[in-house]
Amino acid sequence: MKILTTVKKVVDVELTIHVKDGAIVEDGLQYVINAWDENAVETAVRLKENNGAETTLVSVGGGDNTDMIRKCYAMGIENGIHIDDPSLEKADASIYARVLQKVYEKGNYDLVITGKQAQDTDAGQTGIILAEYLGLPCVSNVIGVEVMDDQHLKVSRAGDAGTEIVELTLPAVITVDVSINEPRLPQMRGIMMAKKKPINKMDLAALGTSPDEIGAAAPKSEVIEFMASKTRKAGQKFEGDAAEITAKVVQLLADEAKVL
Repeated sequence: MKILTTVKKVVDVELTIHVKDGAIVEDGLQYVINAWDENAVETAVRLKENNGAETTLVSVGGGDNTDMIRKCYAMGIENGIHIDDPSLEKADASIYARVLQKVYEKGNYDLVITGKQAQDTDAGQTGIILAEYLGLPCVSNVIGVEVMDDQHLKVSRAGDAGTEIVELTLPAVITVDVSINEPRLPQMRGIMMAKKKPINKMDLAALGTSPDEIGAAAPKSEVIEFMASKTRKAGQKFEGDAAEITAKVVQLLADEAKVL
């Protein structure tokens, strides 16, 4: 089985992000691997370890992604591709999917694993659009993967009414949720070996496509403006007798919050 997994470099949302004049202030920003993509990498590595799969990682855009790709090497990914091109600066999910389509077609993969969404846009569309472009079956929000044989997977997904079990015929695309696993911490030996592994860096021309072919000049969505979230008022803390506190809270919910 040949597996292609995707990773995106995103702003570390655990840190304070400042907005000025409708744009994110770049000074002091730190970038990390998108959280859901780390779960996708871990899923691919476990399939390699348990079923002898061959794993390849691809990252699109983002400037220098070397450290991020080497971390995925240290986790157990075998091959890395970085697609970077000036025309991808304002790429949206549809354009990313077109680029990934070209990567898939060159590699003849059996399974594509993406994170369910990216923590910068939270769109959750790239993997699903990719499956549509490729004409492949797709299961989103996956929380478990079981290999049945060389041609079939059994996947569990978090559905609206509970866990859904779906049988997939390969090739296919899945997008994974953070609850599918706990990504491993790279060991020192893996980190040292990752430093020596090559990264296949390509632009669109090297990939065999062009900005016009992937529609880079006409994204289907565009970020118009960033706005800082409103600061929430500090909450109230109550101490004392439980019955008195309960009565007071109920009164506040009715009189101030207007929720009762």
